[in-house]
Amino acid sequence: MKAAKLHASDFLAVAAYQIAAQAEPSDFDNIVARTRGFYDGMKERHFFYTGQDDYIFAAMLGLSDLDVAPGAENIERIYTRFKDEFWSSNSVQTLAQVLALGNADDYVIGRVLALRDALREQKIKLDKTYTLPLLGILALMPVEIDTIVHDLDAARDVLRTKKGFGQMSVSTQELLIFAASITAGGYVENIKDGVLTAAISTSISNIIIAQHAAMVAAVSASTAAAAAASS
Repeated sequence: MKAAKLHASDFLAVAAYQIAAQAEPSDFDNIVARTRGFYDGMKERHFFYTGQDDYIFAAMLGLSDLDVAPGAENIERIYTRFKDEFWSSNSVQTLAQVLALGNADDYVIGRVLALRDALREQKIKLDKTYTLPLLGILALMPVEIDTIVHDLDAARDVLRTKKGFGQMSVSTQELLIFAASITAGGYVENIKDGVLTAAISTSISNIIIAQHAAMVAAVSASTAAAAAASS
């Protein structure tokens, strides 16, 4: 991946792991080329906020069966649909990547907005920087919106009572990432029983893992920058 002129970073390490864990060595060159293709497609359209944090999802797109050019166009179509609905352009791009990986149609796109509104009514804001992709993951699930809202609310409340998840230790956004991952993970178990194909369930699981990794890498980078500035 470094030979393909992708820059060394925590994000690149996670992207490399995704490819190493899910592909045969004989396929590495092709997948890395596809990863670079998806990344270049995003960079061409959104130069200023496409960066190293997009490596993980570019790799997942590279691992998918999506054709690069049509896949990039679909990501842009979904991005255009949501760009006026959410404030963080970078997060909207990640949301679009998630939905493209999940082969989302117009019905799922409508579910994203319906789920956002239903969660807001319960004062759950899953449409922020790091949690927005998880809103897309939950919208992809074959579960009623009211059930998702109830389960996510319950998971959030239970987590907050656990040691290490208090308000002084874990921010609201971090808590929602854990709660949404637990909620989606429960649904994935049902998907593995036959609601959807194993391929789709695996993709959703990997999206959850990738988003956790992206947040950890970003937090680590900001912490290191703050430490350097203070010294």
